[in-house]
Amino acid sequence: MSSAGPLLTFPDALAARERRLDPFDWYADRRGASPLHWDPDRGCWDVFSYDEVKRMLGDDETFSVDPRNASGFQPAGDQAFLLETMLFQDPPKHDRTRDVVDEFFRPSAVKSLEPFIAEESRRLVEEALAEREDDVIDVVDALAYPLPVIVIAKLLGVPAEDRDQFKQWSDTIVEGTAGEEEADAADLQQRQMEAGMALANYFRELVADRQENPAEDLVTRIVQADADLNETEILGFCMLLLIAGNITTTNLLTNAVRIFGEEAYWPAAGQRDTAIEEVLRYRAPVQSMTRVAREDLTIDGKRVEAGDTLVCWLGAANRDPAQFADPDTFVPDRRPNQHLGFGYGTHYCLGAPLARLEASVALRELGAEYEVTPAWGDDLDPIDSSFLHGVRSLPVRLD
Repeated sequence: MSSAGPLLTFPDALAARERRLDPFDWYADRRGASPLHWDPDRGCWDVFSYDEVKRMLGDDETFSVDPRNASGFQPAGDQAFLLETMLFQDPPKHDRTRDVVDEFFRPSAVKSLEPFIAEESRRLVEEALAEREDDVIDVVDALAYPLPVIVIAKLLGVPAEDRDQFKQWSDTIVEGTAGEEEADAADLQQRQMEAGMALANYFRELVADRQENPAEDLVTRIVQADADLNETEILGFCMLLLIAGNITTTNLLTNAVRIFGEEAYWPAAGQRDTAIEEVLRYRAPVQSMTRVAREDLTIDGKRVEAGDTLVCWLGAANRDPAQFADPDTFVPDRRPNQHLGFGYGTHYCLGAPLARLEASVALRELGAEYEVTPAWGDDLDPIDSSFLHGVRSLPVRLD
């Protein structure tokens, strides 16, 4: 089998609002029937079991991350300008590119940002409360939305006053087309291309400035790297770090507060880190990753051909009862917890230590000052993305 045209990772079964808010029953039904299913409408395989997802993410020789290796691939609006980044690079080029900034994202390096993250978390919540009279804030708009952009902007060396524009570009680029008509999908693709171009132009100017005026930031590190990066790769690298540096953390933090509210629970200091790991398993911010078969394979008795696209559902793997006891229950002190919330293998999330730190510090500051209780009803609105999991708004009461 071969994929026809651009890949749409959003199955029709997940187009409905309720399914996007909670796709896990669908995952379980599909996984129970087989770890692997062919979707003729999207022209791809869906992979649902923990063992198969982990194997595909970890086997770079058999499965490529570059969608250009897929049969019939055509770049979509949200993919075209990122194709030259490490997100879509196989080893060894991926490893050389990642080494350029790897030291900036090691746990020991991001730890120095903790006081800054704590100060910004407190400031954002206080400013949001100052504008309200009922002690209710939207945790997305007030905290989870702006905090990661502020932090990644600081690392990249871009002015904090540009963060709102950055967030708009990022949201447009990762927006999905679930439930939209063909005309709406075409409009979205156009907007994604425009957002990508605007972001590229911004970084083109910043890169030119750092070539003349080096600073202690990520953009300078990329510009000065001895990795033989051309202009397209440099710009794509900057855009990837910006986008990946905020969308994952936004949804991790939002999903954590949502789960804690649903469970009538708030982690004590000694439980916070294990609780965050369980959030990453229970409601992973990234629900799927894509691979392309490099050779003909037989999986679960099914013939997978070279060039076939496989959508690896992290959200399904993280609820696989073959790997996790009582997988549909949130267990804040779960150990062991070998979830795939940040992926696995060569392309394990570069920013995982930073995302964990931001979530831990923000939740610590929020819980230290306030009793956080849900103020949302039954009408939560899922974000529009084909691979991210979160909600647009999450009102909470801070007493």
